[in-house]
Amino acid sequence: MHRLLAAAAVAALIGPAVAQPAAGVAPPQPALAAPAPAKAAPGAPRTIGWDQLVPRDWDPMKEFKDLDLAGLADGDPRANKLLQRMREIWDAAPANPAIVGQAVRLPGFVVPLEETKQGLKEFLLVPYFGACIHSPPPPANQIVHVFAARPVAFKSMDTVWVSGTLATVRGDTYMGASSYRIDGAAVERYTEKAR
Repeated sequence: MHRLLAAAAVAALIGPAVAQPAAGVAPPQPALAAPAPAKAAPGAPRTIGWDQLVPRDWDPMKEFKDLDLAGLADGDPRANKLLQRMREIWDAAPANPAIVGQAVRLPGFVVPLEETKQGLKEFLLVPYFGACIHSPPPPANQIVHVFAARPVAFKSMDTVWVSGTLATVRGDTYMGASSYRIDGAAVERYTEKAR
């Protein structure tokens, strides 16, 4: 365990809980932001941003406020314990009940899970480039497990819009834990223009 990784993982907790890349991994582009939408048509999904997935009262730093990282060296068992504890807290990150059950539209990056000859059927939607692949996964409330309505032709780290009804279904895949799920999702290529 490298001290840099443990220190940066905890440092990511110090800042906002949303869209923070892990230590030593500078995302090539910032987290996708949902542009301010034009007035949505009745029944159309509401465009949201990643910060709306995090409950306002959730503090990812609650258990780490008095942490002194300066005393940790490479291979220090305390660094491993700290990273393990951080993972436990992030993997149990709560969903925001205020948006559960709503039809939403959210931009993000694709982390493939199940692909067929027809295309990608199941994937994780994450807020920043490299999440779950080049770094430890973000908190579970920053990962949406997506089941596409029909297979789509996207690959790892493509940027997409996902639309569907947001459910609180905790998932645990080999790429990361998720607090949310969208079944029968519409998936389209990401553009910055609001619809």
